[in-house]
Amino acid sequence: MSTIDAVSPSLAIDIESFQSVRPRLFGIAYRILGSAAEADEVVQDTWIRWHGAERSTVRDARAFLATIATRLAINVSQSARERRETPMAWLPEPVDAEADPAHAAERGEALERAVLALLETLSPAERAVVVLREAFDYPYRRVARVLGLSEPNAQQLAARARRHLAGDRRVPVDTTEHQRLLDAVVAAAQSGQLRALEDMLVADIRAGAADVARCSA
Repeated sequence: MSTIDAVSPSLAIDIESFQSVRPRLFGIAYRILGSAAEADEVVQDTWIRWHGAERSTVRDARAFLATIATRLAINVSQSARERRETPMAWLPEPVDAEADPAHAAERGEALERAVLALLETLSPAERAVVVLREAFDYPYRRVARVLGLSEPNAQQLAARARRHLAGDRRVPVDTTEHQRLLDAVVAAAQSGQLRALEDMLVADIRAGAADVARCSA
């Protein structure tokens, strides 16, 4: 007799509903937190919330569970950031707002915070490596080619970015710059066309290098 067969019919339905969406919940949490262990904890906490939820008020179990997992993961991420323990600002994947409006809103807020963290803490080169590597899963070889770097240099920049994101250094960020990078990341993710984003990141690196040169002159 299976575990599901051994429990009440209502609990069996709850378990089946949860298990069917569990991989998606883990994916949501992992993309926000960047930690498999923390993502697993979020999934477990989501199950506890689901088990105690009032079923009569739940119209779409998948959307309901995704929303719970997103909120829990964001809470964990915010708490870690306050303690300056988060190793990386992971950029969430875009979602279909029409299919899951609450989920989309939560993920949109998380993406805004992630982009803000990149601007507050990283140099243009570090930021470019993180966006391409972490948000769009570029291999280091491709990151290096796009940005005109050596592959070891791209890897060093990624390691340096992790340290800076975990540190206390923060610089003021212009709201226009924040929106510009946010819009570029979202547009690239939604369209699958990354050339405009790549060009913007390269231009930012060159502009940053020019600023450093002027200050050193």
